[in-house]
Amino acid sequence: MKTKFLYLFLFIWSLTNGQSKITSEEILIKNDSIELPGTLTFTKAKTPLVIWVHGSGNVDRNGNQAGVNIKANYIKQFRDEVNKKDIAFFSFDKRTSNPKNKNFFKGMLFDDFVTDLNTVINHLKSDNRFSEIILVGHSQGSLIAMLASKNVDKYISIAGPATSFDKAVIQQITAQSAEFGKVAEAHFKELFETGDIKQVNPMLLSIFAKQNFAFLVSWAKHNPSEEIKKLTIPVLIINGTKDIQVKVEDAKALQKAKPNAKLVIIENMNHVLKNIAIDADNMKSYYSADFPISSELITTVVAFIKK
Repeated sequence: MKTKFLYLFLFIWSLTNGQSKITSEEILIKNDSIELPGTLTFTKAKTPLVIWVHGSGNVDRNGNQAGVNIKANYIKQFRDEVNKKDIAFFSFDKRTSNPKNKNFFKGMLFDDFVTDLNTVINHLKSDNRFSEIILVGHSQGSLIAMLASKNVDKYISIAGPATSFDKAVIQQITAQSAEFGKVAEAHFKELFETGDIKQVNPMLLSIFAKQNFAFLVSWAKHNPSEEIKKLTIPVLIINGTKDIQVKVEDAKALQKAKPNAKLVIIENMNHVLKNIAIDADNMKSYYSADFPISSELITTVVAFIKK
């Protein structure tokens, strides 16, 4: 009996001893009055550091969104997996997810997200515990990361659109209704020419809310397929075949614009980076952390970072 207990003890000890201890630090970074609290996790010094760049919406550091019940937890799952490979990770609450920033939402422009990210990069760049900095831009964050990549070592785009925001929206709406696609196109044309839309179609108010006009214009002026050409660092472009928001064709278009970038298409990965075997589970995975993150995604990212 004593021998059995000894074997059990040695087995448990070997499991815990074989896993690197993860250090976690809570960090508050400020861009003037904007508060960007985040979590830094790492196993040891002199390792690469990933900075996560959020997609659209009020996304927090873990990949969840209050108010719309998004609880996919995909950023935390990503963090946990890359930490196991001795890659450090930092993600922060996007300015729109922190209630303390609410007073500064009025007049917000797309480039404010770029300024936030540059502030984060500058803060972590001064931390000599890390060997290099890699930006991982997800969805909208793919473009934000492109625009803030001047002082980093590598860039990864995950589910990043290849066209400007207005063209992407028109394409998405047209896919559902050719009629409303034409209306959206006319709205954007009027907005770009006059700075206003006199009468927004009621069916498109969620996109063309008057308080967002300046933000939409500031976002649409950037073309990802042009911006990616300017990058001089190693580039990895990833998209999943089950992504219903950003199509594989976008990833291919980005790679066409940047031919020396590495392109990886991941079978069955959706927009929140989950492995989806059944189509009915695609949207369910947005609202539950029970779905596993794509293991191929982690393998691909780790290999690129450690190359």
